[in-house]
Amino acid sequence: MKRVSVVGGGQMGCGIVHASAQHGYEVVLLDKDDEKLSCALGLIEKNLGRQEKKGELTKLEVEETLLRIETSRDYGSVEGSDLVVEAVYESEKAKGEVYEGVRQYLGEETIVASNTSSLSITRLASLSGIPDRFVGIHFMNPVPLMRLVEMIRGLQTSDETFMRAESFALSLGKTVTLSGDFPAFIVNRVLLPMINEAIYILYEGVGTVESIDTSMKLGANHPMGPLQLADFIGLDICLSVMQVLYEGLSDSKYRPCPLLVKYYEAGWLGKKSGRGFYDYSGDVPVPTR
Repeated sequence: MKRVSVVGGGQMGCGIVHASAQHGYEVVLLDKDDEKLSCALGLIEKNLGRQEKKGELTKLEVEETLLRIETSRDYGSVEGSDLVVEAVYESEKAKGEVYEGVRQYLGEETIVASNTSSLSITRLASLSGIPDRFVGIHFMNPVPLMRLVEMIRGLQTSDETFMRAESFALSLGKTVTLSGDFPAFIVNRVLLPMINEAIYILYEGVGTVESIDTSMKLGANHPMGPLQLADFIGLDICLSVMQVLYEGLSDSKYRPCPLLVKYYEAGWLGKKSGRGFYDYSGDVPVPTR
């Protein structure tokens, strides 16, 4: 593979573009929103600058990485790509629109991958029109730093498609784990119910935001408390994954906490909105409950 297209200029899309370009791929970042594309490039440049300051990259390597990135609002820009990675938000409808938009520009050997964190790869593959060349590549956030990639095969995914996609992930320096095509795969099936339970503990008044996060950091040796992590992930994404688990597995233990739903309805989505279980308006995050 030489050329990769990433559709979606959000946090995950930015990270996939960053990691791919850093490891020598020519990358096209697509999004419908010019402002989002501009912000995405700014974020990538900022994060590469951090790596330079830490001595992880030279100034020349940063410049070369940025030169390998181009942006576009036109689906036609995916033409000539060996891999198209869809990284839009967790909506089957939105993802289906991307597959429909890029389909006519795909080469005969182009692979399409979804970075979905919870949705059925088999079902998404059926929307793509090329189910044998469709695969799940679930990166962890932040992509340039996190070493794990979950690979998910749909029922129709060919062996060649999987091997080529796996080779791509390995070329980025990632460790690959294979997950079955079940709701939320491995990491989020363990992680999100834990976060949801922490929100229930807060909802029921068993502990405060600070006491819950401190308890898990010091008592379970977690680098970040579950409520702080929820803010970092985004409460909209947390809710979406819990809904997929609840609907897909029909088990009451996956029912989203009502407090999580209320925060979502209020627009308190965590760090990206400035408020979630912490208030991020000042220099230091302050617990909101």
